[in-house]
Amino acid sequence: MTDMDQVGPPWWWRVMDFPLIAMVLAVLLLAVAARLGYLVGKLVPPLGQPADAVAHMLVMLAFVLPTYKLAIAKLGERPRDDLPGATALPDLGKGIAAGAALFCVVAAIAALSGAYRITGWGDAGDLLVPLIGTAIMPAFMEELLFRGVLFRWIEEFGGSWAALIVSSALFGLVHSQNPGATWFSSFAVAVEAGLLLGGAYMLTRSLWMPIGLHAAWNFTQGPILGVPVSGNQVHGIFQAKLSGPAILSGGAFGLEASVIAIVVCTAAGLGFIWLAVTRGAQVRPWWVRRRAMSSS
Repeated sequence: MTDMDQVGPPWWWRVMDFPLIAMVLAVLLLAVAARLGYLVGKLVPPLGQPADAVAHMLVMLAFVLPTYKLAIAKLGERPRDDLPGATALPDLGKGIAAGAALFCVVAAIAALSGAYRITGWGDAGDLLVPLIGTAIMPAFMEELLFRGVLFRWIEEFGGSWAALIVSSALFGLVHSQNPGATWFSSFAVAVEAGLLLGGAYMLTRSLWMPIGLHAAWNFTQGPILGVPVSGNQVHGIFQAKLSGPAILSGGAFGLEASVIAIVVCTAAGLGFIWLAVTRGAQVRPWWVRRRAMSSS
């Protein structure tokens, strides 16, 4: 048999298509694109705020977005684009509404328990800089990595439950180095945010809803309500104070590390996951799918 008679892609291409190999390649591509965006962004001359924040965001997106669209989305046995233009606005809108509503519920319960109290007006000036630095860019970059790369290919290899567990644990782990972080805050982020954002991704099979949810969650708690965002102090429209036991207030890390956020957001996340499963969006492990294909 000659090379012309062979059927299918060469062995090395099949190796690259294996889910975990594709995941590693995607992480490397994303890391290189982000690093280039950061380095080129440093070459932009000072323009003053908020122009500096806008310029750096556009430079980063100019490297990361084409890398995802032209390379990462093409990887693996089942290539797909998780940033489809057709559903961008409706899914972003749903995510923004859900993220803002969830944190408002968390803050309201915390206020009723005495853990959160508005003490006055804050800085209601230009919100564009915190919108970009606290909400848009962290949400876009983190969701692209954790749901668009890690969740996607861990799920393709080990199934939906493995993807939820591993991506949630990693998400909590990367927040363990934030200011005011404790083992409990990392656990809280892993459970509440990991299940919430993973569930939104499972339900829509798009990154737009998790991005909108993530961005609105950050923006509502920090620039609006004056609560630390994952331990990072942010000036909000309102000046606020967290007090009482850390189990209710989240301590220095903020309300994300409170049992209130764990209960509210985990419940919402489990609701997304339940809807996804009832709609047949659950993915079986790679070896189970292979065994089913070979026996059919």
